[in-house]
Amino acid sequence: MTCFGLIGYPLGHSFSVSYFTRKFEDQGIDASYRNFPLESISGFRELILNEPDLRGLNVTVPYKEKVIPHLDALNQTSRTIRAVNTIAFCRTGGRLSLIGYNTDVIGFERSLKEHLRPHHTKALVLGTGGSSKAVVFVLDAMGIGYRRISRSRGEGLLNYEDLSRSVISEHSLIINTTPLGMVPDVDTCPGIRYDAISTDHLLFDLVYNPEKTLFLSRGEEQGATIVNGYDMLVYQAEASWEIWNKER
Repeated sequence: MTCFGLIGYPLGHSFSVSYFTRKFEDQGIDASYRNFPLESISGFRELILNEPDLRGLNVTVPYKEKVIPHLDALNQTSRTIRAVNTIAFCRTGGRLSLIGYNTDVIGFERSLKEHLRPHHTKALVLGTGGSSKAVVFVLDAMGIGYRRISRSRGEGLLNYEDLSRSVISEHSLIINTTPLGMVPDVDTCPGIRYDAISTDHLLFDLVYNPEKTLFLSRGEEQGATIVNGYDMLVYQAEASWEIWNKER
């Protein structure tokens, strides 16, 4: 049976299996979708060799960047971002090529546009991993100014300690790209000044499990508009499906 799947570690938080399993059942598609938890990216090639029915993979933390050296090619967007969340298996002449894509860009942009208001012109991007690269790519394309926030100071980065009330007030779009608050660590959240958040703010959390993270709950208490990552997940998943099935 044709198989698709997800690599990352850990994968207990993921909804991808249930989403694609339901999709396949509803549409009568003869395929399966499985989780492939890899404790190290070094197990990636062994996975490919041991699963000959694989036709496509999604990639989640912490491998969106680490998987790139194991691929044969990248599409233009993922090459620019240097992060991959979708891998297409291309078989021609008996040879397998693994092509990397980034559908997080599609999912995030579509979901963000549904909630964005004219005054959301400046953003704080919490985190600097592979997901954050897709986010800042979209913000650049949309002309939204942003500052990236990291636990450690670096070139072009702010530290969480730099986020004063005035900085929070000035940036009415705050996007969490870190895994803080994700199952099972639901009692964690980014260390920002939540008391500076107002009704003008839009808080977007890429985490979708739980439905409402502590980050979103604390923003909601201040009257902010809140959005979790579920719609982004659905949009990027459908974009992945189109990639896996397009003619080559």
